[in-house]
Amino acid sequence: MAVSVKEQSHLRKSALTAGISLIIMAMAAFFSYSFIHGRLVIPEDASATFTNIKSASILFKTEILGWIIILITDIFVSWAFYIFLKPIDKSLSLLGAWLRLIYAAILGDAIVNLIYVLLLSRNTDYSSLFKMDQLQGLMLLFLKEFDAVWSFGLIIFGGHLLIVGYLAWKSDSIPKVISILLLLASAGYIMINLFKTFFPYYHGVITSLQIIFCVPMIAGELGFGIWLLFKGGKILKGNTTTS
Repeated sequence: MAVSVKEQSHLRKSALTAGISLIIMAMAAFFSYSFIHGRLVIPEDASATFTNIKSASILFKTEILGWIIILITDIFVSWAFYIFLKPIDKSLSLLGAWLRLIYAAILGDAIVNLIYVLLLSRNTDYSSLFKMDQLQGLMLLFLKEFDAVWSFGLIIFGGHLLIVGYLAWKSDSIPKVISILLLLASAGYIMINLFKTFFPYYHGVITSLQIIFCVPMIAGELGFGIWLLFKGGKILKGNTTTS
């Protein structure tokens, strides 16, 4: 179906916004979670975690900044995906956008826990209220709360990707391999984080699911973002009108 040049221009702008935002988000997520968070936080070792964060407060602040960047880009992606996928199915596109915005709100709530951790690590006034082991335990509790809240949000994020993957599959222009990766990624996010939230003691199952869905969870949205950046919404000869 032919569309106007103006409509194609809007699609191209939304594709560029989504593509750039997704790439920025991927870099920020790797830096904040994989590089900094994984380096500073030692699960079940409150003392080591407290020492790491207190001695690398600037690095921990950088992690929080990275999460804020992720939150902002999630909002941009919500809008851009809605505009880009609206011609396929307006109602589903709107639902997908709302699910991502809900996820972004939950992520924002999770980030608050990291701010509490930062306050505990740098405010010496707390030393008069808590013993050192209590202070360390409280910090680890907030870090676990961050993981738990974010994990719950990722279940909703998986629902968002399910809609995006389905709409991508219905599209005539988006490569089918991208839609398949998005659908697999949605299944991975939902299953892994359902287990983390409700059955955290099944460590073997969670690890197996993470291995199985690792590639689509990384390549799904990132691959879609790269495609959107270079191909999404480009005007095709014979497929536009001047009205």
